[in-house]
Amino acid sequence: MSENNKQDLIVIGAGPGGYVAAIRAAQIGMTVRIIEKETIGGTCLNVGCIPTKALYANAGTVNTFRNSAYHGIISSGFELDMKAVLRNKKKIVKQFTLGVKSLLKANKVKTVIGTAKFFGLSELEVETAEGRIERHTADHIIIATGSKSAALPANGADLDVVINSTGALELETVPEHMLVVGAGVIGIELAGIYRSFGSKVTVIEFMPNILPNMDHEVASKLQKEMEKAGIRFFLDSKVVSIEKKDGRAAAKIESGGQTFEETCDVVLNATGRLPNIDGLNLEALGIQHDRQGFIAVDENYETSVKGVYAIGDVIPGFMLAHVASAEGIVAVERINGQDSEVDMNLIPQSVFSFPEFSSIGKTEEELIAQNIDYIASRSYFRGNGKALTMHDAEGIIKVLASPDLQTILGVHILGPHANDLIAESAAAMYSMLTIEEYASIMRGHPTLSEALAEAVENFLGTAIHVPPQRKK
Repeated sequence: MSENNKQDLIVIGAGPGGYVAAIRAAQIGMTVRIIEKETIGGTCLNVGCIPTKALYANAGTVNTFRNSAYHGIISSGFELDMKAVLRNKKKIVKQFTLGVKSLLKANKVKTVIGTAKFFGLSELEVETAEGRIERHTADHIIIATGSKSAALPANGADLDVVINSTGALELETVPEHMLVVGAGVIGIELAGIYRSFGSKVTVIEFMPNILPNMDHEVASKLQKEMEKAGIRFFLDSKVVSIEKKDGRAAAKIESGGQTFEETCDVVLNATGRLPNIDGLNLEALGIQHDRQGFIAVDENYETSVKGVYAIGDVIPGFMLAHVASAEGIVAVERINGQDSEVDMNLIPQSVFSFPEFSSIGKTEEELIAQNIDYIASRSYFRGNGKALTMHDAEGIIKVLASPDLQTILGVHILGPHANDLIAESAAAMYSMLTIEEYASIMRGHPTLSEALAEAVENFLGTAIHVPPQRKK
């Protein structure tokens, strides 16, 4: 048994929440130790956000080749080398994780690779990667252990033909037919990627809409674009069971009051994620959490036990890397007496689909449910010069505002580089610009941001490239 000196702060988990919290604490002057069970960078950097976007970039390049004739480039054909795709992904992940390790070291954050569990108040027992048992103590402990894939609620879900998102990022061959269960962000992104790679893709979604937490009108338009690409959708549907037949998966599906069987090479479980609190021994201290594992915290991100905090995917709210990072910063700053906060009303949500879909603020469905008065304005990328030159002009921008035009309530973008464009709206909403103030900002020409300007100007009747509404 090895004893370790006491720290001001210990962070459990080195994902985007944990490592950011650790570095911010070190900046403030705290002594910090971070404990990571597997690999620095957590799910996001190793088997989530970053590797998925690496494959997304490959898929986008494939799409460019397929559509090269639009640009006057006649290609005699191309071949996708999945082994090279995976090598490139691993190279990017390694570069990123090495960067995080360097940042932790530069900020004098001590790193321990091992499995931590609560042993007592302010104390952790850690089994290191080398098999040693150590005790670590700190005045403050932050739980930032992230999330894990939820189990697929179907008989046969444990068969080897059923994979989760991590498995989808390791496929060495492109499946002939992929069945995706779940049309949330993970399911939609991987469906688009593997369709671009050449798979036949079928998506099964229990809810009546894809991306059910995002604006339904814009999500519906995304679904139509994905259907144009050859992806099939079964909404209001569920997978009842999966059997393995001749090395393939036979999934029994209930849809529209009928049951049918779909045969595919692989079933991707994208039904969601749950908090990863396994093995932490939270019960030893009485740290409160619900049946799913979400840990209860107060406005300081402090749990039911004084001195123990939780951030990111292990607490209720958005399961997003940038939210976890923001919460990590705020938790540390609040420990140190600063009055910072995360504005949960201004969380950008990004879907790396084809085309991209991004959103911030309220959806139209939320405004209706909350009985909030609003008006909507729309513009379309087909009227945008840069989008036309890119041959990527399918998409819509939808802006929601208060009837007096004093408040921007929500912005929803489907189209090229939507996930970058949303930052402009985030800045405008954070700054509490009125519609008139937002419309007064000059954009460069030709840029995609002009399409966003048109949607805002349309509220005032000053949009140039949007046809005026017909008078009744």
